[in-house]
Amino acid sequence: MKTQPQQFFVKDDGVFPNNSSLPILFYPKVLELPRLFPGLAVRKLFLKNDWGNNWQQGIYTYHHYHSITHEVLGVCKGETLLLLGGEQGITVFIEEGDVLVIPAGVAHMNLGKEKDVICVGGYPNGRDYDMNYGKEGERPAADENIGSVSLPQTDPVFGEKGGLLKIWK
Repeated sequence: MKTQPQQFFVKDDGVFPNNSSLPILFYPKVLELPRLFPGLAVRKLFLKNDWGNNWQQGIYTYHHYHSITHEVLGVCKGETLLLLGGEQGITVFIEEGDVLVIPAGVAHMNLGKEKDVICVGGYPNGRDYDMNYGKEGERPAADENIGSVSLPQTDPVFGEKGGLLKIWK
């Protein structure tokens, strides 16, 4: 099984801070999902690796980002195209079995319908999250928050042996 994810960088575009020091990590087809209750299996994996405060739902169809934590998305059903980094960002196709780790500050939105894909999300150490939308007045407070977010101690998929720990330093 491949433990090294693909990496994508997105820079500050003037609206969204994104994250110039940490890449987005993409693990295609890394999850082995059971037919019954795939979301539960993903949630258990993330919790085992200390990525908690989990939820299960679609991905919003508007730009948003989190300034106080990193986020993991594990796709348990469906597929869609995501826009990462704002209007001038990159697109990534995600489907069942994929995992995406989004650094604090990176804008993301679903280019399909919200329920085209169902994910389990989580945050390192079960951290709380905030919602930011690229609106006037969010920065510089959001930038300060992003700068103080600590690095995760584990990879959400592979724990202490995962690529995140080698890449995010």
